[in-house]
Amino acid sequence: MILPLLQPGLSAPPLSARRPLALRPLAALGIPMVLAVLLAGCGRDPAHAQAKADLPAAKVAVTTVRTENLPVITEATGTVRPVQRARLASKVMGTIEEIPVVLGQRITRDEVLARISVGEISARVAGARSELRAVVRDLERERTLLSKGASTSDTVKSLEDRQASAEAALKEAEVMLGYAIIRAPFDGVVARKLADAGDLASPGAPLIEIEELGSFEIEASLPDSAAARLKAGASLEVEIPVAGLRLEAAITEISPAADPQARTVPIKLAVPAGTAVRSGQFARIHVPGTPLPTRLVPRSAVSTFGQMERVFAVTADNRARLRLVKTGRQRGDRVEILSGLEDGERIVNAPSPSLRDGQPLEILP
Repeated sequence: MILPLLQPGLSAPPLSARRPLALRPLAALGIPMVLAVLLAGCGRDPAHAQAKADLPAAKVAVTTVRTENLPVITEATGTVRPVQRARLASKVMGTIEEIPVVLGQRITRDEVLARISVGEISARVAGARSELRAVVRDLERERTLLSKGASTSDTVKSLEDRQASAEAALKEAEVMLGYAIIRAPFDGVVARKLADAGDLASPGAPLIEIEELGSFEIEASLPDSAAARLKAGASLEVEIPVAGLRLEAAITEISPAADPQARTVPIKLAVPAGTAVRSGQFARIHVPGTPLPTRLVPRSAVSTFGQMERVFAVTADNRARLRLVKTGRQRGDRVEILSGLEDGERIVNAPSPSLRDGQPLEILP
């Protein structure tokens, strides 16, 4: 064993402290030095280098990373709604006799959806009809007597007024009786049943909700700053995650006033005809803002391993070099790269699962 030289005035350390450098814990050398030693050892490992050299050249297509000036996207949330929908309520109070429809049933205009028992209104109709018949008989008799000089014009005029009043009372009672039958205002489908037979129907309390089929829109509220640049007719990108859809929707309505509490502006967007959506589905609306430098790469170039996102960069000697990246939002078939790549670098477009770090590459034209 080689003993360290002693400086003048210093005593030799105890034998228990004289451990060779090779026996000291790696932690005492520091993490950076340990990593450097390990990486250097891997780089000089002949077997490791030989394994890389033995990999066959992979044929790949490459893309050069470029930065573009693209608008910053503001994301708002919305809900898919039918263009035409109605919540049907009773105008009279009474017991519901029947609701002869079920959820999801298709209905046609004027189809009966509910019947309400209103005995008192039926009685009013019967009384008004009886009163009208009596007035008509009296009027006919007085007109006959007037023609014979046995009555007066004032008596006939009074009975004519009573007839008009009785006719109006009968019409009012019949209209009220008509409210006991609830009919569909348009063709559609039963979306909700809010009452059942035997329940008490109260004026204004919804009983059934119906929706039109085939025509949908998206209702949303945009931040005031984002809505300031929009006009009716403009198209916005819309994503409906549950249906796996991305589409362009035109603004059909935009409020001229903002909500003073939420600082948002209500808008409506038309869903293209034939789009497979359902009422109540969640939607994301992407509103473009001020352009800023954005680095984009094809979505197919980014693969995942656990929670890590990675790409294969192409080195100057045409080898694959694994890079960890951080992505942002997707823009069509491309995705934003927030970190991990620089302009001018080449990356593999769609790396195969068998591609390895350091593998030689054959660049396809």
